[in-house]
Amino acid sequence: MLRRLGLSLATLALASTGVVALAPPAAYAAQAGSEAGAGGDTLFPRQGDARYQVRSYDVSLDYTPVTNRLTATTRIVAVAARDLGRFDLDLEGLDVSRVLVDGEQAAFSRDGHELTVRPDGGLDRGRFTVRVDYGGEPQEHIDPDGSTEGWVRTADGATALGEPVGTMTWIPSNNTPGDKARYTFRLTVPTGYEATANGVLVSQRDEGLTTTWTWRADDPMATYLAMVSIGQFDVFESQTESVDGRTIPIWSFTDVTGGDAAAARRLLPKVIAFQERLFGPYPFDAAGLVVDDADVGYALETQTRPFYPSVGAADGALVHETAHQWFGDSVTLVDWHDIWLAEGFATYAEWLWDARHGGDTPQEHFDDLYDTPASGALWRPAPTEFTDAADLFGSPVYNRGAMTLHALRKEVGGDDFFRIVRLWAQRNEDGSVRTAQLVRLAERVSGRELSPLFRTWLEKAGKPAGY
Repeated sequence: MLRRLGLSLATLALASTGVVALAPPAAYAAQAGSEAGAGGDTLFPRQGDARYQVRSYDVSLDYTPVTNRLTATTRIVAVAARDLGRFDLDLEGLDVSRVLVDGEQAAFSRDGHELTVRPDGGLDRGRFTVRVDYGGEPQEHIDPDGSTEGWVRTADGATALGEPVGTMTWIPSNNTPGDKARYTFRLTVPTGYEATANGVLVSQRDEGLTTTWTWRADDPMATYLAMVSIGQFDVFESQTESVDGRTIPIWSFTDVTGGDAAAARRLLPKVIAFQERLFGPYPFDAAGLVVDDADVGYALETQTRPFYPSVGAADGALVHETAHQWFGDSVTLVDWHDIWLAEGFATYAEWLWDARHGGDTPQEHFDDLYDTPASGALWRPAPTEFTDAADLFGSPVYNRGAMTLHALRKEVGGDDFFRIVRLWAQRNEDGSVRTAQLVRLAERVSGRELSPLFRTWLEKAGKPAGY
């Protein structure tokens, strides 16, 4: 994600992270063919299970805001790469009452956030299904930098935020960014409360004392981008026209006590249109925003419907989180050490918006940052080389990531640069990527050797010389 409330050039934003740190990643040229850690990621090796891939999650969740308790069933369709005697899901807190695999009851055990499932007779390679019944009082997750994610209570309900690892506080999942899946959310809440999630609203069924809201996200989504927000909201429905002729529905939910975010709602279609001209058609079948009083201090690019705290739907944040729908959400990093592929692109989108709307040009933003002292936090660790999870959303990832893109633009010229950006978004739509793939694409488009440029800006600590 990207925790970045009102992140702008002058603001060197921090953000949230997760649990464990590992050794530095290998050079990006080697990463493309490398296998991530046992859990599927080099930064959080105990998150996820690389031996299978999820195809879909179906989450049925009954939540009582007054008591902050839920009962839930998550159904998973997955594919095992090989025969398995057991497999792991990530689930923090909450009580598991039953696990079924292919309809048969399976043994399970808990070790911290790891839910280990042992089907009777094991699993054959190929497709399998899992059902997990669970419940209890979901909790917040506190990251190494002190920020909050997970199931965050609000004055009238809760908002669930998942970057980088908080989704495991409410969904048993393969909680690593390289495993993307489709989602259905069936959210049952007391009548008089609203419930939103990612994707398209399929139905809203009033059952007397309760109402069930069903949302479906058909485009593949990483677990960290999943979101649920439950409370008393004003709900606004509108639409916008995409450059490819589609009509994109917009659902926006704003806390009844925090204003209607009218300016942000008016601006959103303009931001989408601006970014479509730069990056290509909007990649999803729905858009919107959620403004809630979750006390987290950041905005987040939750897929199709970004989250903003009650004071956080400012222009810069809106531009940033909307750009993530292309870079980070549709085109998703495989491994957290490549987070600059999300944050650098979204920050550079802010620079482009500023230039178009009377603010500083990208070159002026670049120069202002480059002029900061060589001893400053911008210059270390290098964007892909951090070893502390608390640096996952530090200034190098955002600002030096954007500077990398501007250095590339200066090297190859504006025409080739924007061709690279559009091809990056279009060829990798709904996919998962590594930095090495961007380097190869940029070299093919420009006909230049660019590995030294990317290595200087992304791998080497300290201020690059000669700029």
